[in-house]
Amino acid sequence: MKKRIVTYSSYLLLLTSCFLLPACGKVDVFERNATIPQQSWSSNFKPEIAFKINPEDTLNRYNIFIVIRHTDAYRYKNIWINVHTESPGGVVNNQPLNLQLATDNKGWLGSGMDDIFEHRIQITSPQNPERLSAGTYRFKLENIMREDPLKNVMNVGIRLEKAK
Repeated sequence: MKKRIVTYSSYLLLLTSCFLLPACGKVDVFERNATIPQQSWSSNFKPEIAFKINPEDTLNRYNIFIVIRHTDAYRYKNIWINVHTESPGGVVNNQPLNLQLATDNKGWLGSGMDDIFEHRIQITSPQNPERLSAGTYRFKLENIMREDPLKNVMNVGIRLEKAK
């Protein structure tokens, strides 16, 4: 009987290891978010988010997402953001984006819990992910909505995912 218990516990340990070891792999997602003070995003507040791309990561392609977290009290179905991107070579690109957050039929398009909603909106082409050079990329996010300050926005950020 004692030998059987040892055998069952060995199988249990082996089974548990099979599920936990793959979880220790390399993470292929980089995400950084900035908190909006008092959930009121002024056009003067332009959070800057930086990512360092290592030389071994330059062979990969990346999908880039804007991350927005807001409360249910947010008044609009969209948000206009100007994304300033500075590459390691110092080249700056400005991209005004009109990001859809809700529709009349579906309501909020992001995932929600209670009265907080999060949107991850891809801003790169799904068919042509970005190839990034080694070095530091800086993203500055600017609110360009007519309402200033823009109420009920909690966080904004950038997410990089390695394309598959």
